[in-house]
Parts: sequence; C-alpha cells; structure tokens
Amino acid sequence: HLKAKFNSDFSNRGLTEMPVSQFQIIYKKHILTLEDLLTLADQNWLNDQVMNMYGELIMEASHHKVHFLNSFFHRQLMTKGYEGVKRWTKQVDLFSKSILLVPVHLEVHWCLVTADVASKKICLYDSQGNALQKVNILKYLITEAKAKQQSAYESGWTKIPQQTNENDCGVFVLEYSRCLALSRPFQFTQKDIPKIRKRIYKELCDCKLQDQD
Repeated sequence: HLKAKFNSDFSNRGLTEMPVSQFQIIYKKHILTLEDLLTLADQNWLNDQVMNMYGELIMEASHHKVHFLNSFFHRQLMTKGYEGVKRWTKQVDLFSKSILLVPVHLEVHWCLVTADVASKKICLYDSQGNALQKVNILKYLITEAKAKQQSAYESGWTKIPQQTNENDCGVFVLEYSRCLALSRPFQFTQKDIPKIRKRIYKELCDCKLQDQD
C-alpha cells in the first residue's frame, strides 16, 4: 500500500519538488524514500531500491508470467556461487516462467540479462558492449535445472548477439524489462528517456504500471 503524505496529487509535481518530510512508499517488502525516487531525476543513476520495486510491479503486471530477479542476485551469484543464491528461488519455479529478467550491476553500469526459458535463449542488453564475459547466468540456470531435476533445461541453450545502446543504462534496463514482460516492442529511444523517468516515478508512487499510450 502507498503510505505517503502529499499536499497535492504527485502527478502534478516535478521530480525535484520537495514533498513533506519523511515521505515513504511502502509496498510489500519494498520501501522507497524521497532520496530513492530522486535518482529518477535528471541524469542520476538509479539505485537498487528503485530497480527492485519496479521489478515487482513488472512481475505483477505480467501476472507473474515473468520473474524479475533482485538486483543483488547477480552480485551474490558471482561472489558465492550457486550455493549462495539457491534459497532465493526456493519458492519459485523459474522454469514455469516465460522470461527471467536479471538486472546486473557492473561497477557503475547497469545491464540486463534475459533468459527465454521456452526457447532456451539468453540475451544481454548492454549499452557498453563489454559485459558478456562478466555475466554467468547460463551456468547458474544449468545448475538450477540439475538441482530441481529439470533435465530438459540442462542443455540446448542458444547464445544470441548482444544489443548495445548509448543510453541512461538503468532506465533502459527497466524499460527493456517492461517491454519484454508485457510482450511489447522496443519503441523508445534516448530522446524518450526524460519522459520515461517521469512515468516510472509516477508508477512507483502509484504502485502500479500505467497502460501504454
């Protein structure tokens, strides 16, 4: 539920206009502060709190046909291996999902890894074009398949060319995720990013994705 105190509707507010103090959005396990939301302003880098709550909204909008893995997932996988993350999906059957969305934070850069479960394809959406060797999602999924006796998914995965863009990487990651989850084409460019930032801000405040124009 939305827990906030506004003097007027936030749809009429600018991103950098200061609302009352102690502003928070609490939704399920997610808590967003004003500081978190202001990462959506101007050219700021998006933080984990924004990424993860928006991922929650994406899953709900897709009726949980897709799964958005927490932004901390890949870091834990790379440092601790499969044993360090297997409990994260204990209650989730990843192989029943159509698409897995994995935000990856590499130093100061966000990229997105997607796994199309049915066609066994893993895609990397990266604005710098050099993250492929640092991402190890395929090995994780093969190990997960073995652990959950899903032998059909232990092999046969197809690598495809990575996509590169010059963009605000965190915003692009969320917009890629949104489009893929809702089976919509990528019909946006760099010039649309300011508008997309404002829309994401409103959606986070509403705790619900808007219908596409």
